[in-house]
Amino acid sequence: MANVEVSIDNDDVYNRFSPGRKAIITMVLVWSSFQCTLATTTVISAIPEVGATFHTTETTIAISNAVMLLCQVAGPILYAPIANTIGRRPILLATNAIVLAFSLGTGFAPNLPSYFIFRFLTAPQVTASQVIATVVIGDIYPAVTRGRALGWLMVSTTLGPGIAPLLGGAIVSYTSWRVIFWTQTGMASLSVLLLAIFLPETIHEKKTGIFDDLPLSGKVKQFLQLINPSEIITLLISAPGLAINAITVITLHWNMYSTLTPIREVLNPRFHLSSPLQAGLFYLAPSAGFLTGLFCGGQLSDWVVRRYIRRRGRRVPEDRLNSTVGVVGIALPVCSLLYGWAVQQEVGGIPLVVVALFLQGVFQVVPFISLNVYCVDVMEGTGKSSLAVAGSYMVRNVAAAAGTAACLPAIEAIGVGWFMTIAAGLLVVAAGFLWLATQHGEEWRMRGEEKSTECSPLPWEK
Repeated sequence: MANVEVSIDNDDVYNRFSPGRKAIITMVLVWSSFQCTLATTTVISAIPEVGATFHTTETTIAISNAVMLLCQVAGPILYAPIANTIGRRPILLATNAIVLAFSLGTGFAPNLPSYFIFRFLTAPQVTASQVIATVVIGDIYPAVTRGRALGWLMVSTTLGPGIAPLLGGAIVSYTSWRVIFWTQTGMASLSVLLLAIFLPETIHEKKTGIFDDLPLSGKVKQFLQLINPSEIITLLISAPGLAINAITVITLHWNMYSTLTPIREVLNPRFHLSSPLQAGLFYLAPSAGFLTGLFCGGQLSDWVVRRYIRRRGRRVPEDRLNSTVGVVGIALPVCSLLYGWAVQQEVGGIPLVVVALFLQGVFQVVPFISLNVYCVDVMEGTGKSSLAVAGSYMVRNVAAAAGTAACLPAIEAIGVGWFMTIAAGLLVVAAGFLWLATQHGEEWRMRGEEKSTECSPLPWEK
């Protein structure tokens, strides 16, 4: 795991599929992840309308969205170990089919409890689909082109939170909020069809033999051990690089969701807007930034890897993180401060806010790509890549839930300027940890490997 030679790019395991086949697989995964992302965020712009239908407060619906994000934590814990055992294809088909069913149920929900139940049951499927899609990219692309491929996949998971509220705002401006979920049902149906036709099994080696020759009770016990989250948590705690990766992902997702969630509530009074669609148009700015960042970030990530390979003569996973330090520690905090204080002090008008949101979108996404690929890079050859990615998604959804739940009360208490100042400070701290990982990450892993020869194996060495 520590030092992977350049020759890994010629490994037959990455030549099983032609470039054209890989492109088709990637595009199908993009659609699958995109529609799953919409399933969680489109309703943000319809919070008042959903509350009115069920005779409850906007705060209750907003908190339910935060709880849904928290429920997404269960997806990686449950599905990543299973996908590592039986393969990627059946899990992706199953999770997308469940999103289809529960989206339809949400659209017809007769009361608030049923609405909550369908939403909460949808959540784990969404994250699982995104996690396994990321692992599939690692299955089929070598390290020096993996960042670019993952950049395409992240078009879905990062554009979704920006486009979804605009789509939801347009729908509730002209018809019922229930149409949001009926539209989602159609998108999920298309996803299941595309996966069934175009997605082959990509896992390098299945591990279904662990259930052989076991009685039913033994199989149940083995399955429960399989989905035990302790191994994922142990990876995050005992591997310093993954722990720092998780800290950074937490700060990025906190910043992202605490910026996007309250746009309607913050900007409507600031600019005297009156309809959901008007506020929804502001989501175009970060969405354009996300798209720009995806294309720049994937290229930058792979360029940095190739640069350090030429310098060292070998590939070290932590070298990829050099593409993130300046963005996380300088560029994104500056944009967050610019947005927060421009809104609070009422300076610059709409143009300044739009530019700040666009730049936040760019600098939000650029580090995401490298951080995601690092989880695959550092676990390459161990069979644990799905667990590392699952851990990253697990903590990011906790951060997203916390940001979604806390942003409105915090902004009401201290103002959007000070709230974004706190977010910027957290980013600077995370960047400091990232820099340490780029300087000492390989050394930390070497120490772990040396220690493992004297005691029980570390999780990534099992």
